[in-house]
Amino acid sequence: MKNVYGVLVVLCIHLAYSQRTPMISHITQKRITDIGDSTELTCTVLYGSDFNILWIKVDKERSTDPVTFSSGSTLIIRDSRLSLRYDMDSNSYSLQISDIQETDAGFYRCDVSLGRNNKLSAETELVVRRPPFISDNSTRSLVVNEGQPVTLECYAGGYPSPKVFWRRANNAILTNNISIYRGNVLKISSIKKEDRGTYFCVAENGVGRGARRNIALEVEFAPVITIPKRRLGQALQYDMDLECHVEAYPPPAIIWLNNGVQLSNNQHYGISHFATTDEITDTTIRIITIENRQYGDYVCKASNVLGTTEVTVTLYETIIPVCPPACGQLSSTHLKNSTIKMSSANVLLLIAIYLFLFT
Repeated sequence: MKNVYGVLVVLCIHLAYSQRTPMISHITQKRITDIGDSTELTCTVLYGSDFNILWIKVDKERSTDPVTFSSGSTLIIRDSRLSLRYDMDSNSYSLQISDIQETDAGFYRCDVSLGRNNKLSAETELVVRRPPFISDNSTRSLVVNEGQPVTLECYAGGYPSPKVFWRRANNAILTNNISIYRGNVLKISSIKKEDRGTYFCVAENGVGRGARRNIALEVEFAPVITIPKRRLGQALQYDMDLECHVEAYPPPAIIWLNNGVQLSNNQHYGISHFATTDEITDTTIRIITIENRQYGDYVCKASNVLGTTEVTVTLYETIIPVCPPACGQLSSTHLKNSTIKMSSANVLLLIAIYLFLFT
């Protein structure tokens, strides 16, 4: 009778043990790794020897279907970088990942199947440190009119979360009189033509070399004209250059006028334009072998879609030629006069020698 009671006790204990609910006693905490590293995610289940244990990857950001990596001690996904280790003594299932890539980042869930539509779950996160990258919703380039408010935006991803700062090409000063501005949004309340150029959005997080986007900010503005001198003098029959420095965007149409008449290249005038950048043009008109009628006011006029600007340069007569541009002409005249003087001297010398010898 005692033996029967003993058997019953053992059966009750075994039955009670076998009916205990499985419990996930351990799952690897959040892991942070670098690209190319290896890691191991472990899930330990108490009283789970009679239940199916699964490792599943869940993509919460893209809301795609979960991917089952393993079922029990069998690896389902065929990938040489993946392996599964099962420890029977502790009933632990370890998912091993080598040569980690960015795509391995995400949430990994350990599921214990208790029955149809019934499961026990725990999850951990695998974070892969990523170099920063500039997001597509950041500003690429802008063309604005002078005086408008401007907002430049720069957003970056990566892990850890990158820090963003702004600077200009050649470390030019930003509108708030600093060379570096930290933040995602750079605001300029009223854009000036001096603010045009390349702006750099830089994102850094300590992983890799960082990321940079070049943002071209073009400012459209009406022509601005500067001249070296408003009055220039030159002698008759000599050349003279009148100069004009024009800043404008879009590039302007530039003309020279005298007495309301537009001038062109001919035997009396030579006009040249030299564009140093898209916004800057130097223009020169050479007045050739000046005649009396060519003295007076010359108008340098520049026009674009945003406006027209003109500046007057006055050419007046002088007695002494101005060099430049008359240097070449002066040398030629000086040489001619010297030749004439030398010829006269030679004639007088010959006459004197003749009189001395024959009288």
